[in-house]
Amino acid sequence: MLHSIQDEKSPIIRKLESLGIELPEPPLPGGNYSSLITRSNVAYIAIQFPISNGTFLYQGILGEELDTDDGYQAIRLCALNVLAQIDKYLDIQLIEGLNHIEIFYRGSDDWDSAPLVANGASNLFAEVLEDKGHHTRSIIGVKTLPRNFSVGLTATLTLRVSRSWIHY
Repeated sequence: MLHSIQDEKSPIIRKLESLGIELPEPPLPGGNYSSLITRSNVAYIAIQFPISNGTFLYQGILGEELDTDDGYQAIRLCALNVLAQIDKYLDIQLIEGLNHIEIFYRGSDDWDSAPLVANGASNLFAEVLEDKGHHTRSIIGVKTLPRNFSVGLTATLTLRVSRSWIHY
């Protein structure tokens, strides 16, 4: 964890602790790409999957092997991984605001609860980041995701300071 602005715990870390939430170890990229890139004061987080400390979770299709609540918990874990990437590679207190998230999901033909699943990420960001967590979102149904994951999440955030192009 880098804390370049000050040594004390950031309000975001204190909020996580007050909610009883511990950030997982951020997953490593599954290919030749970066987990996080900054350009000026914008951070782009590569797709995060429901991986907790190296363990693949929530694999399968929503509406078949997994239900809507499983999807909600899965995308919530993806959102935690977004915060973990920022905490590891930047400084979580540099978050000025969450701009946009893209949620990818695999659902059966008759399953139609993607917005309820997406709320797992939206609610977590609002809970942890408060006003900084307001965002736009896209929800995209896909046929497949790597490792049979049910959901994935990308995010774009604005930082309080401008960074030159950096990738991690």
